[in-house]
Amino acid sequence: MDLREYQEKAAETDQVPGTEGDALIVPLLGMAGEAASLLVEYKKRIRDGEAHRLFREQISEELGDLLWYVANLASKFNLDLDDIATENLRKTQRRWLAVGPGGPVATMPLLFDEGLAETEQFPRAMVAEIGDSSDGRGVATATLKIDGESIGHKLRDNAYEDDGYRFHDVFHLGNIALLGWSPTLRGLMHKKRRSDPIVDDVEDGGRAIVIDEGIAAFVFDYARRNNFLEGVSRVDYELLRTIGNLTQGFEVAVRSPAEWEHAILTSTAVWRDIRERGGGRIRLDLREREFVVLPD
Repeated sequence: MDLREYQEKAAETDQVPGTEGDALIVPLLGMAGEAASLLVEYKKRIRDGEAHRLFREQISEELGDLLWYVANLASKFNLDLDDIATENLRKTQRRWLAVGPGGPVATMPLLFDEGLAETEQFPRAMVAEIGDSSDGRGVATATLKIDGESIGHKLRDNAYEDDGYRFHDVFHLGNIALLGWSPTLRGLMHKKRRSDPIVDDVEDGGRAIVIDEGIAAFVFDYARRNNFLEGVSRVDYELLRTIGNLTQGFEVAVRSPAEWEHAILTSTAVWRDIRERGGGRIRLDLREREFVVLPD
């Protein structure tokens, strides 16, 4: 029996038909009740061990009841259970199965500017140098050079405390190396794709740059509130969902949550190293998707 057939047959046994009021409250409460029943059965398993001989049968029954309520709610909201299951698998596979032994498997295209003139491409390999100094007022500032060329302006923390935000270009650099994307640095490096006016306006334009900067600030703040992800191997899915929503409609939307997570964790680790050193050199290899701090 497939999910669509199950949903149709489950609807035939609905004792509170309709799409308003109690017709919705009953299956919602039913789902909560069945979830609680699952916990009760597991509690018995912990308490009684092998003496709870009906454990598997009871779990099967509770899961079946839970499935009925899921199907019932899907019908009441005019949703197809088969479509729900398909979309859920797509989401979870992009979140988890995209990760291989060496990290996330790249979605395509690997490089968004492949095939264009070199003047419109990110260099496939480069060395970025982050400098740390202070201005005339004694305020800490950071500078960025790529392959010896100064990029952008000096950056400050713009905060009452020294939190290292001045080094946030590390996140843009990490996104280039691991995702092939940073409208902010593409513009500062004079690599905008002007040969295609639409791509230049949409992918490399002001709106994309604002989103790029917003994501960098958002990720930095998330890391700051979580001990800069020291010893962390996963990030909250809500963070990845928000980034996915912000990048909808742009080329980087093809990147999976697993790829974003890898970029966030790797870039934050590089940021921690750069902050501790007070600057440093970073190697980027876009084809190999490498982003590492070079020895002093």
